[in-house]
Amino acid sequence: MKKNDTKQKVMDAACQLFYTKGYHGTSVRDIAGKASVNVSLINYYYKSKQGLLEASVVLYYEEYLAVLEKTAQNRGQDSSSTYLKQLIEAIIHYKLSRNQFTAFIQRELMLDSVFVREMAVTYLAKENHTLKQAFRDYLESNGIREREGVYLYMQLSGMLSAPFTMNKEMKGMLMSEESRRYFCSMYTSSIHHWIDTLTTVSSAALRAVSAN
Repeated sequence: MKKNDTKQKVMDAACQLFYTKGYHGTSVRDIAGKASVNVSLINYYYKSKQGLLEASVVLYYEEYLAVLEKTAQNRGQDSSSTYLKQLIEAIIHYKLSRNQFTAFIQRELMLDSVFVREMAVTYLAKENHTLKQAFRDYLESNGIREREGVYLYMQLSGMLSAPFTMNKEMKGMLMSEESRRYFCSMYTSSIHHWIDTLTTVSSAALRAVSAN
């Protein structure tokens, strides 16, 4: 097996175990056993369990931000609505394709895990900037006030993280390996529908203000 293949195998095993057993509940020996490699090989590649986690988080976010950047570059003359929907679809698709590690990161961030937050803070800022700017452009183009936008953005952020904060029983019912593609399609469509309703609500609110 090639070096890169072995390193990826180790990383995949670690990501699965971090998700199921937690970072502190997973040992280097556990990872070595799941990846069918020697402990010494993991230490050679990553120095420690912490080094392996850092490498996994960095790779996850580097690939993720590359997806967001590519989506932005391909925007062309698309409207703010179309671009926002494309961005949301790209986010959901990427995170679902790495479902377990995404859930692990979300869980650690919710627990305010220092070691994950310190590694992810720069990436999280870039993600937030890209998504918030796209959402702000959409709201402005539809006459939705910035004050309302703050609360609407909170709702959007919650919807994007919800699939990865569900308990395992609920996740098992909705996102089996066989149904993940279907879930991705349906869940993305539901967020797109929510976005479309914002313009309807905004128009109704403006008519009410005008009537008064």
